[in-house]
Amino acid sequence: MKKGNPFGTHRVLEPVGVLPQPALKIDNTMEIYDNEILIDVQTLNVDSASFTQIKDQAEGDAEKIKEIMKGIVAERGKHQNPVTGSGGMLIGTVREIGPALEGKTKLQVGDKIATLVSLSLTPLVIEEILEVRKNIDQVDIKGQAILFESGIYAKLPEDLAENLALSVLDVAGAPAQTAKLVKPGDTVLVVGGAGKSGMLCLYEAKKRAGITGKVICMAHSEGSMDKVKKLNLADAYISGDATDAVGIYDKIMELTDGKLCDLVINCVSRPNCEMSSILSCKDNGTVYYFSMATSFTKAALGAEGVGKDVNMIIGNGYTKDHADIALQIMRESEGLRKLYAEIYA
Repeated sequence: MKKGNPFGTHRVLEPVGVLPQPALKIDNTMEIYDNEILIDVQTLNVDSASFTQIKDQAEGDAEKIKEIMKGIVAERGKHQNPVTGSGGMLIGTVREIGPALEGKTKLQVGDKIATLVSLSLTPLVIEEILEVRKNIDQVDIKGQAILFESGIYAKLPEDLAENLALSVLDVAGAPAQTAKLVKPGDTVLVVGGAGKSGMLCLYEAKKRAGITGKVICMAHSEGSMDKVKKLNLADAYISGDATDAVGIYDKIMELTDGKLCDLVINCVSRPNCEMSSILSCKDNGTVYYFSMATSFTKAALGAEGVGKDVNMIIGNGYTKDHADIALQIMRESEGLRKLYAEIYA
């Protein structure tokens, strides 16, 4: 059996010498190296920015969505959207474990897991797309994938439905980072607060900011905000277009008596929403861009252009214990669990 690199560089075909994520093409043959794990894939959870772009390109047609997704994998050996650069994650069953991982992993053949690394670096074969669930960014497939030695994963919890757990784990980095960033008394704005990651961030922000803090939910429409209001996830609510930077800024100025926000979390899955987050943040505050639709060039140069001295954090999908933190929200909040079960499970 061939020996592999812990980070999967042995799979990179083009350009040689880079890691699998930035690679244009990787080897997706399903014969494993000695330090890889072979997975029979059940469901792909495509990240929101990527799936939104694919749906727009396909004009909402499920068969066209299938063609686009299969075409991406055929070209790249992985599901990395060429427009957004992002991927998603999967759930599946462990079929084979390389001998070099003996004693290094707690996994056993037959375990059901969710991978916590992006599909944009995961060798993948799609034999058939069985179902497209357009409203929740998920597709059921018949296929296989490879998890590298460095790849992280979570065993699916027994107390939560599989699709529910997958949806939560897909955005686990957002609430976990929120838990790290929010301090008691902070004023926090969540842009895209009515979405899948946004609601988890609101919950965690309200818990961490406490009674002296203020958590603001911004959503695209009043209608999408109703479910957030019913669960009392925020202290204040505004609706608006996140691409309208000045309009959002004016509303936040009014809500905060001109003080703006200590922390702004951007969860919007569409482009050109960078500046509404930057303008809403006070000097020396922090903007956390969880959305993969973010242009960090626009964010950096835009902040410079308006004279804003803010800390900007790239939305790293991983932080320590992120899976446990995100799943715990489902256990703590009956309202959120019921809502997510209704939407995703």
